[in-house]
Amino acid sequence: MAGKPKTHDDYLSTVPAEQRAALEALRKTIRAALPKAEECISYGIPAFRHGNGALIGYGAAAKHCSFFLFDGSTVDAHKVELKAYKTSKGAIQFSPDQPIPATLVRKLIKARVAANEK
Repeated sequence: MAGKPKTHDDYLSTVPAEQRAALEALRKTIRAALPKAEECISYGIPAFRHGNGALIGYGAAAKHCSFFLFDGSTVDAHKVELKAYKTSKGAIQFSPDQPIPATLVRKLIKARVAANEK
């Protein structure tokens, strides 16, 4: 694919198979947790619009995948549950062979929605 991705499928088509499988599973979990969210591309990565704009996203790097919460307070509030992962202010890195459990993804999404609604 030439140029910037326009859809989640465009983005995922450029990702290596192992990472693609992990990100497709994450996408499925997100879609189930946020059925009314709109898929979009934000800052060059797949994201989901809900409420006031891009709420969460995901992406692939050379050696890991990321789940972007676009919010440092949600990461801080769940430090204990995220101790097995490398985190930054608004993102969680994970290995494709050790994805973030769906139950934790749903919990983090619920926290982001609540924070976004304030």
